[in-house]
Amino acid sequence: MKQFLLPLAGLIIGILLGLVTKIHLPIQYASYLSVAILAALDTVFGGIKSGMQNQFDHRVFLTGFFSNTLLAAGLAIVGSFLGIDLALAAVVAFGVRIFNNLATIRHLFLMRKKIPSQN
Repeated sequence: MKQFLLPLAGLIIGILLGLVTKIHLPIQYASYLSVAILAALDTVFGGIKSGMQNQFDHRVFLTGFFSNTLLAAGLAIVGSFLGIDLALAAVVAFGVRIFNNLATIRHLFLMRKKIPSQN
């Protein structure tokens, strides 16, 4: 159960750092940043899910976090140069994965709280 604490702690620390710091990015970077954040959230929820399934591997989590985030932002950048909204494709893909991970997390959480039957 404690294995999913690393991604959860990273999420909380990231949110707190975002609230405390006063960094202002130009509006033209908003779509790149939003896609990168969505990719990062996908990795965090995937890490929580794998931790609840006792399959968490910090190397997979960290490499997935950075590669997903960079790939999503890179697709958005390339798409903007080509005049194609590739950011929308990333939003759909990561959005579906986030909802699937959340459904699995909810299911695992509810199954752990289930009272065993008395025979």
